[in-house]
Amino acid sequence: MKFVHWLLLGCVVAMPLSANAQWQWLDKNGKKVFSDQAPPPDIPEKNILRRVGPPPAARSTANPNVDAPPAEGAADAAAAPKAAAAPKPSGVDKELEEKTKKAEAEAKAKQDAEAAKVAKAKADNCALARQGKATMDSGMRIAKVNAQGEREIMDDKARAAEQKRMQSVIDADCK
Repeated sequence: MKFVHWLLLGCVVAMPLSANAQWQWLDKNGKKVFSDQAPPPDIPEKNILRRVGPPPAARSTANPNVDAPPAEGAADAAAAPKAAAAPKPSGVDKELEEKTKKAEAEAKAKQDAEAAKVAKAKADNCALARQGKATMDSGMRIAKVNAQGEREIMDDKARAAEQKRMQSVIDADCK
């Protein structure tokens, strides 16, 4: 009975050893990285300290469907699609994801606030233009102050031009 307990304890103690990182390399900053996935393709061979399986060059050129070995240019061409399709590293930082999502949400909120501000400005312009057009259409005499500071009464030609301008503002802002 005691042997079974020792055997079970040995299995429990040995279990985490099987979950060790199987790849070890030095990143661009010289820090050691441990992972259960292959390093990114931009890591040079000399920086890979420990690996599982054949080196990446041997894996990319090994093609069981072709009898002849590929040419040198073909090896580079075969490595490019595999590098592009490489899976993301498993050690994705959750805090970084949360910060990215938060930044995206803030940017969207900022865009929504800007859109609401533009919509409010258009609504205000629409109301002022309608009020001005109603004043122009009423037939009242309207006076404006010129550049010299003198009051001038608008004639029919100036009134028609102003009505046309007000109508264009209404058409643009009042949808």
